[in-house]
Amino acid sequence: MPETRVLDSTMYYEESGDGTAFVFLHGNPSSSHLWRNVTSGVGRGRLLAPDLIGMGRSGKPDIPYQFADHARYLDAWFDALDLDRVVLIGHDWGGALAFDWAARHPERVLGLAFLESIVKPMAWEDLSAQARKRSEAIRTPGTGEEMVLDQNLFVRQAFTGGVLTPVAAGELATYLAPFPTPDSRRPVLAWARQMPLGGDPAELVARIEAYDAWLAKSDDVPKLLMTFEGSPTLLIGPDMARWCAEHIAALETVHCGAAGHHAPEDRPAEIAGAISSWADQHGLR
Repeated sequence: MPETRVLDSTMYYEESGDGTAFVFLHGNPSSSHLWRNVTSGVGRGRLLAPDLIGMGRSGKPDIPYQFADHARYLDAWFDALDLDRVVLIGHDWGGALAFDWAARHPERVLGLAFLESIVKPMAWEDLSAQARKRSEAIRTPGTGEEMVLDQNLFVRQAFTGGVLTPVAAGELATYLAPFPTPDSRRPVLAWARQMPLGGDPAELVARIEAYDAWLAKSDDVPKLLMTFEGSPTLLIGPDMARWCAEHIAALETVHCGAAGHHAPEDRPAEIAGAISSWADQHGLR
């Protein structure tokens, strides 16, 4: 499978097809594996799904794994593959990275689709009591390390509780494989501690506000939001979807059924269908 040198490390990616580049960006704690049943249903186009640095089969350099680190390595990956005039599809932090890359490279973006992504800074009060308790525990020194690094709960729970139907044992093993040791799970903990809550981390909140400004004014770039229902783990419920409709230019919203946060595991056919129809409608391939 393809792998390319990126800065001081390597990034692995899945690739199929040809034509317009469709780049699928995953979030925490997954990998390009998340998209396997989506890309197979999208059809035409050059379909690319990288593993973010420190995740999947990509390298694990000695870096803090902050948002800016991920963006820097992802920038280098786009440049190494000479990608231009692309369609971005993002989930979770992959959505945030897609927004950020598009805002900084608007001339290289044809379209942008997203689901269950970090679209704006949040207040602690926006979280359910359960989610707030979990986020507070992860941010607590010592407790977060015990949960994420030592017990490996974050990865296991993502694909058992963060989906409506727990993934099969073989699929779970694929998601667990990149994180066999506490040290290998540092990227997962770093991501989990960066949720933009209550104005913290400030540098990331500023970056999110910058891409929100681009999202609000980029009328020339078609955008697609895919929504779901039926799970308390969802990031984009009705209120957030309304915010997106009011604040994101050239946005279409397609409801894709019942799913958990890691919706590509629950609804891959519906997601692929929504992306394909939207892309064809706007002549993106």
